[in-house]
Amino acid sequence: MKTEDNAKDEVNSRRNIFALGVVSFFTDFSSEMVFSILPTFLLSLPGGSRAILGFIEGFAEALGYALRSISGIISDKIRKRKLLVLVGYGVSNVVKPLFAVTSGPLEVLTIRVADRVGKAVRTSPRDALLAESVSKKHCGAAFGLHRTLDQTGAIVGPVIASAVMLVLGFTMRDVFWLSLIPGTAALIILVFFVKERVGKAVDAGFQLRVGVKAVLNGHFSSLLVVVSVFSLGAFNFSFILLNAQEAGVADSFIPIVYAVVNVAHAAISIPAGVLSDRIGKEKGMLLGYGLFLLSVLLILFLPVNGFNAFLVAVFYGAYFGIVETLQRAIIPEYVDSNLRGTAYGIYYLLVGTAFFVSNTVVGSLWEYFGASTAAVYSIATSVIAIALMTLFLNKKRTPSSQTS
Repeated sequence: MKTEDNAKDEVNSRRNIFALGVVSFFTDFSSEMVFSILPTFLLSLPGGSRAILGFIEGFAEALGYALRSISGIISDKIRKRKLLVLVGYGVSNVVKPLFAVTSGPLEVLTIRVADRVGKAVRTSPRDALLAESVSKKHCGAAFGLHRTLDQTGAIVGPVIASAVMLVLGFTMRDVFWLSLIPGTAALIILVFFVKERVGKAVDAGFQLRVGVKAVLNGHFSSLLVVVSVFSLGAFNFSFILLNAQEAGVADSFIPIVYAVVNVAHAAISIPAGVLSDRIGKEKGMLLGYGLFLLSVLLILFLPVNGFNAFLVAVFYGAYFGIVETLQRAIIPEYVDSNLRGTAYGIYYLLVGTAFFVSNTVVGSLWEYFGASTAAVYSIATSVIAIALMTLFLNKKRTPSSQTS
């Protein structure tokens, strides 16, 4: 009977992982229809600039990351992860179409922040729910599958956005309204097919400061330092699209550049997750950091043309697929299962703060000093992060007992 129950539980777990992936597929289908054209749309508005773009992306993402710490802690306390995931997806899917009625950067910032708040509410509980649906030894593969489904939607979205503009004559504002359809599909699947799965409830007397202290014990705090340093220079995809635009790629084809980023992302996510389960997720992250460094070096040294813009997009997408998969999959290896939401929250808080610095600095350097200066900044932070990760791995391999 016990074996039968375990088999049934394993089937339900796999269904949950797949259902969460399909929800992410439709959400990214919706989101990337919007975000693949948002940088170009913003620069076309009165007052839009590269520096403003960097500030909006950095501020919205940083606030979103900071709020993830709160939602993660709350989900550990109330043990209702699905409820928070539903609220988060609902907020994002409602506000994204409102880009269609904006007339300036301030309105774009407001909607972008609202979207990131929705993402903040859902992400830590969703990652914890995903981790609780699979054993630790298969965690990398599970997160890889989730990222692949997620990024498949991120491929379809930009392609559809480009197609409806080129073939049907839709404007960018029309595409914003169209994004509501796949967003609604994501909510329906979440409501009916994703099941709640949480471990043992946290003791009622558990205090926030105790949870944070427990999470930051051991190697996890050192890992967070490495990830934060890397994030200080790891700009988001908007600057890959900006690079393509400056290389002469037509506005209607900019979503295709973003689709290329997401194809590379999707193609590498599962292999990266499976490989990391074998060689260690830290080594896999090192590979991702190296690919980001390579993509920035290409921006710095390659001639500025359309072909090279697409080439940069490939390497950037590969980096993003590895790092996005493994930085989330590695956390369950360092913290207790009942504190995963809190751990994800702390991770997102630190990464978000660094991300704000990165996008603001890169946007300003690009605006006032050019792409080369911005690239040098990101190269420097990447090299430092690679060195720190190498030291971290060496420290982990050295048993503390050998000090005698």
